[in-house]
Amino acid sequence: MKQSILIVSGTNRPGAMTRKIAAYYQQVLASLGQESEVLDLANLESGFLDKALYHNSGKDEDFNTFVKLIAEHDKFVFVLPEYNGSYPGILKTFIDGLPYPNALTNKKAALVGISANMQGAGIALSHLNDVFSYLGMHTIAMRVKLGQIKTHFLNGRFTNDLYTELIEMQARQLIAF
Repeated sequence: MKQSILIVSGTNRPGAMTRKIAAYYQQVLASLGQESEVLDLANLESGFLDKALYHNSGKDEDFNTFVKLIAEHDKFVFVLPEYNGSYPGILKTFIDGLPYPNALTNKKAALVGISANMQGAGIALSHLNDVFSYLGMHTIAMRVKLGQIKTHFLNGRFTNDLYTELIEMQARQLIAF
């Protein structure tokens, strides 16, 4: 198992703020002496649903590189935007493509939600936590909810000191978890 933490940028939308927050989280982990990698769902091959799921499970070499990254790590940060009151369908499809039932069992995760509204994807984080509980993944109780993200994240840093503090606090908890 790699000692690094895998940060999952939970959308495939090009140029998404999610990827920027994932990169920021990676910088925070580095400042704490923790190695990490970013898995960006925007790098999933178009049409992976047909090539990698159901009767093709385990057969698509491109998707298998993502599966291998998941298998090599035991700690994760999932950064996800709120889409229609939940998390992006691409993230659910990605999770569904992982080997069942043990790909995430007994692994550990921190959840970070971002949104344009005030709620910071709280419902999306709850939905994802339910899925992870079903799959046997352990999540840190502290869920970071970053609302009005376009107002509070500019030029690669937070303009809201509380957001900076929350990310650092959660990162420390994940390292110790």
